[in-house]
Amino acid sequence: MPIILIVEDESLIREFIADELVDAGFEVLCSPTGDDALQRVQSGARFDLLFTDIRMPGAVDGWELGRHVKDMLPDIPIVYVTGYSEQTHALRENERFLTKPYRAEDLLKIMQGMGISVS
Repeated sequence: MPIILIVEDESLIREFIADELVDAGFEVLCSPTGDDALQRVQSGARFDLLFTDIRMPGAVDGWELGRHVKDMLPDIPIVYVTGYSEQTHALRENERFLTKPYRAEDLLKIMQGMGISVS
């Protein structure tokens, strides 16, 4: 079962997408900030896809989190999401961008295109 690391500071959004992904057959890990997520990754947390908000409180935003994750785990797919701005950074291979508001189906379609699906 693929594991998705969700990084989202808004608890209602985090809980909603986590529930949707669990219902779709995925295992989820949740972090409320980029700082927390980075600590988890550095501590050896294993996951198959990073789904991260871009603008969050703390020292590590979604773009920086993605950069650190790619440095440690170059093959991990990343989906960046925001409701505040357009895509402002060039995406690397196996990275996608999603704007809020989005539907769970939108994320699932992107994930499937990145090779992340429940068998």
